[in-house]
Amino acid sequence: VQLQASGGGSVQAGGSLRLSCTASGVIFSIYNMGWYREAPGKQRELVARISYSDSTNYADSVKGRFTISRDNAKNTVYLQMISLKPEDTAVYYCHAVRYVDSGSLVFWGQGTLVTVSS
Repeated sequence: VQLQASGGGSVQAGGSLRLSCTASGVIFSIYNMGWYREAPGKQRELVARISYSDSTNYADSVKGRFTISRDNAKNTVYLQMISLKPEDTAVYYCHAVRYVDSGSLVFWGQGTLVTVSS
């Protein structure tokens, strides 16, 4: 199973980026997908997630600025980020989880760096 994230980069405050994460080796449509981020010196935190049935939820800090979506035909989940702030600077990780009777199947992508300058 591989989760390949891309789309990170450096932008100024107020700018936009779109992250993509493409999965291989899994039946993508049955997985709940998410984006987490890890800033220097901080714990990894949930940014947004989208279930296999397209329900979404967001961290309070990104509500109204970030949008998560998925394209099952392309095995890809997206994170559209607008009005970026310096505090959004972090490594962003793609996450996939499926809950089964015996527990859960969890996979992580390699991370993509987002740097927002003031």
